Amino acid sequence: MKRSILALLGATAVVVAGCGGSSSNSSDAGPIPLTVPKASCGANDKPETALQGQVTAAMRAAGFTGFNCNLQLVGQSRGDGANWQTTQFKDKAGHTCAYHGTSFSTVGRTQLGVRALDITNPATPTVTANLTSISMLDPWESLKVNERRQILAADNAHNGGGGPEVDIYDISGDCRYPQLLSSVAVGKADGTTGIVTPIIGHEGAWAPDGLTYYGGDIRNSQYYVVDTTNTTKPSLLATWKTGVANSTVHGLSISEDGTRGYFTALGGLGTAYSPSNPASNGLVIADLSEIQARKPNPQIKTISTLLWTDGSIAQHTIPAKINGKQYVVFVDEAGTAGLSNTASVQLACDAKMPLFPVARIIDVSNEAAPVIVSRLMLETHDPANCAKVLPDITGLNIFTYGSHYCSVDNKQKTTTLACGYFNSGIRVFDIRDPTRPKEIAYYNPAGVATASPGSNHSFGGTAAQGGGKADWCSAQVHLDATAGTLWTTCQDNGLLTLKFTNGVWPFPDSSTPGGQQN
Repeated sequence: MKRSILALLGATAVVVAGCGGSSSNSSDAGPIPLTVPKASCGANDKPETALQGQVTAAMRAAGFTGFNCNLQLVGQSRGDGANWQTTQFKDKAGHTCAYHGTSFSTVGRTQLGVRALDITNPATPTVTANLTSISMLDPWESLKVNERRQILAADNAHNGGGGPEVDIYDISGDCRYPQLLSSVAVGKADGTTGIVTPIIGHEGAWAPDGLTYYGGDIRNSQYYVVDTTNTTKPSLLATWKTGVANSTVHGLSISEDGTRGYFTALGGLGTAYSPSNPASNGLVIADLSEIQARKPNPQIKTISTLLWTDGSIAQHTIPAKINGKQYVVFVDEAGTAGLSNTASVQLACDAKMPLFPVARIIDVSNEAAPVIVSRLMLETHDPANCAKVLPDITGLNIFTYGSHYCSVDNKQKTTTLACGYFNSGIRVFDIRDPTRPKEIAYYNPAGVATASPGSNHSFGGTAAQGGGKADWCSAQVHLDATAGTLWTTCQDNGLLTLKFTNGVWPFPDSSTPGGQQN
């Protein structure tokens, strides 16, 4: 029988237009499967033995040995481990450089900060530098490259929110050895670095032209805008709040022409879940034309807001043009009832809503009325599997089987979505039909025996770090269609390079131009 996923889950999405009017409507994702069809694995793979995405409590207790399907490990550089974000750049000499953050913790460590690695040969990733300016000591989710201007930036996000600094590095020469251009506390009280507004780093993203860096300040519930025209003297242009009640902010992305922002309203943080709560989590589309044109006292204007109740703790967005039509991939960090513990997941079970956070694809071709067209639910997210999943939560405390960070192969001609999950590994999807995404590959690395001191796997008090437990693969994934490879980090395993097998990817129309995944 044909079913609407929205009707099945009982979730409502509300669209609010930004130009004085408002409307409310339920998005209809159409007659699609409730969960994403599972990948078909090769004869030499080690496929999952329980639910799609599941690492059972028994597997963890025995020492998790990993799963793979159509992805094979090529190279690894564990070091002290990794934390929340990765980015990359290929320089004129042909070096492919990877950059990833590590925890602010100094206990048991000798190499702090962001690691730069030469991954030109994916089988032998080699550390070339450690960046230790203040923002690079723990950039959290803000570490991003701008391809056009050949610069790397991060904000001071130590332990989720450190301070007002933004650091910028030149990677135009030899990307293996980034050169510090500036480390500036923007928004100083004396006004010497822009408008007088306190800010605290957490998230961040470039406008594609590299002249503007946008930060997400979760502590002060605001986005902030940094003029980087002069990379040695960045200055604070503006701050902006989404206006969504009972929410803060998180990640974001900017359109190719710099005039549109796809922002997150982060709902559900510190709020007790109730089915009667008004929606406070979702997508905010905003007009950035005055920022892009550098008008005096620039204003950011809301175009529309799309909120939902079947997810929370909004994480980030990706603009993606599929078959010539504009979409946004939106990723939540928490499920229906918030961060994962037995009580919150039981609430989701009772409400017959997704148990953990998912990525969703939103049609924004009419930006005044965006519509959710699909959700990338695994079997672990399905409320019908509550009895099988609830026992796994014990000992994990905060994140279980949720999504965190995703990327696409090409923002202008999108075919493929790759996501990092807590405990469920790296998972790759065919989204050429955005209403019917299909899983094509996954890699969930074996748990490590000892803790990685640069990892944040102990974040939130979870006891899952070390001891052979499933890792957190929480960072951006970087695809290479020419080589048929990807790389990313998992927090205890560090940097991993993987190769697609069994001919599943790239697709004939897949491409990965520089700058599309940063």
